[in-house]
Amino acid sequence: MSAQQLSDLIRFARHNSPFYRDLYASLPPSADRLADLPVVDQRSFWAANTLHDSRVLTGPLSEATVYKTGGTTGSPKFSVYTRDEWRTFVTTFGQGLVDTGLRPGHRVADLFYAGELYASFLFVLDSLAHAPVDNVRLPIGGGAPLESTIPTLRDLAAQVLAGTPTTLCRLAEQVLASGVRLTSVELLLFGGEALFDDQRRLLATAFPGAAARSVGYASVDAGLLGRPVPGADARVHRAFTPHSVVEILDDSTDEPITEPGRPGRVVVTSLFRRLMPIIRYPAGDRAEWTGTGPGHFRILGRAEEGVRVGPVSLYTQDAQDAVASADTAGQVVGMQLVVRRWEGRDGLVLRLATAPGDERDTDRRESLARAVVAELETVRPLYPDSVRAGFVHPLSVEWARHRDLAVNPRSGKLVRVLDERPTA
Repeated sequence: MSAQQLSDLIRFARHNSPFYRDLYASLPPSADRLADLPVVDQRSFWAANTLHDSRVLTGPLSEATVYKTGGTTGSPKFSVYTRDEWRTFVTTFGQGLVDTGLRPGHRVADLFYAGELYASFLFVLDSLAHAPVDNVRLPIGGGAPLESTIPTLRDLAAQVLAGTPTTLCRLAEQVLASGVRLTSVELLLFGGEALFDDQRRLLATAFPGAAARSVGYASVDAGLLGRPVPGADARVHRAFTPHSVVEILDDSTDEPITEPGRPGRVVVTSLFRRLMPIIRYPAGDRAEWTGTGPGHFRILGRAEEGVRVGPVSLYTQDAQDAVASADTAGQVVGMQLVVRRWEGRDGLVLRLATAPGDERDTDRRESLARAVVAELETVRPLYPDSVRAGFVHPLSVEWARHRDLAVNPRSGKLVRVLDERPTA
């Protein structure tokens, strides 16, 4: 990282962005290190970054592309990139694709979602076009019917499928149900959400010759976050130096974490975005340094992905771990937490998806349901305590197919927590 580049960005933001001018008002003019600066409060940032009369932008919105973000949590917000910033974004990200296993001549199906100001489809397509190796791009999109997508992939002999884990799993389920074999597929590039072990099993069944790897770590609001690191752990990435700076901060003190294996929240500074500066911006994820290489970090999941059921706080990772421990036979290929309210109390339903054909073995499913509930109650004993106190309904399991799991209609990402409680 160039210290001059960072100090210039800080000065530029203080001078041209009313939001950053106010945020840094109490700092001395000489403040030019990240450690000198406060972490951005996301709520304040997005309250100031309105589409009209934004206090975050450093200039008029006269030359830019507008993208929508925040579609899976909260109300949508808007991020903007000038043409030069977007070119830097996709060129830098595209260079990281060689670390995923992209090889010269690969035929790559872009199955991310497009339209409605969503960025991922265009971002991946442009990144492929700017990758340092030749490739053949197949812009199919995640919204295309599976009935037409599968023949297209077969006829064009697609070798790489790029999409969210949810899209890839729905495709895998349809491949298994239809009996079609896509033998040319050798690489599955996932992004936008985590890929869990249960989903890996489904993908391995449908595409036995394909490796599943991260396409890279980025978001339309935070920008460049992590370049894939080749290896067995797809969660490990490294910062896109010198274009961005990734910090991992202590949850309580916001002090930078430097030692490996200590979790904290991810904060990013983008050194190439000036129209909408991103300086010490929380990415919304947790991570830890691995100590295996310069700047290598492991993504640990969303920072606040969970739900409150009555007096009980429960995180999706708790449920994932319970399923992993109980499901020794690998029946479960997807999971969703559903919160409902009836008879004056909250209740949590674990919606578990199974592979085609497993629904016939009801005895085994009932046994697995009991085991999952027992595991989850062990790690979250407050839940059964609250059941006995009459505060919440007992945990229950609802069986489904992967295609029945609710997804965000715009992004195609799985909705990990579905709150069906009435709001009025």
